[in-house]
Amino acid sequence: MGAQKTPHDSRSVMSEVTLPNDTNPYGTMFGGRLMSLMDKCAAISAMRHTELVCVTVAIDSVEFASPIYLGELVVIEAWVNRVFNSSLEVEVMVEAENIFKKKRRLCNHAFFTFVAVNDQGEPTAVEPVYPQTDLEKQRYEKAALRRELRLYMKGRISLEEAVHLQDDLIAEISKTDLQ
Repeated sequence: MGAQKTPHDSRSVMSEVTLPNDTNPYGTMFGGRLMSLMDKCAAISAMRHTELVCVTVAIDSVEFASPIYLGELVVIEAWVNRVFNSSLEVEVMVEAENIFKKKRRLCNHAFFTFVAVNDQGEPTAVEPVYPQTDLEKQRYEKAALRRELRLYMKGRISLEEAVHLQDDLIAEISKTDLQ
């Protein structure tokens, strides 16, 4: 086993200018083009952590908060939040940057799930990620909730098996409105 890897070790950042062939008639970037760039950045992050080929198996919580306009830079950042045996969650943030006005704004956010595969294309176990900062630790814990929710929604686990999700739901339901 090598050195313990942190989310920072898997961080990947990509920048690209939005060109006419990336945009629709309104001058905003196609969602599919952006998703392709996000998938590439997330895959680099996953492979940086695992040192293996990683394949995309799910994308969830995709939020298009703001359009990206012709001529703006797309800045995509990705990092590993948590590893689950052979799968891992990669968080992706997208900002648009107007380099002339020196302004950035959040445009997109998503969670990607990848599976690490061996030379035969079979899922293979990978080393865990070791969060260091409070924010990394929060992301690590929330990744377990998102995973259970994905598995529950797909019918792969029962609510009884979703222990992280149960605790969170019970805590939320137990809150009182009298505060």
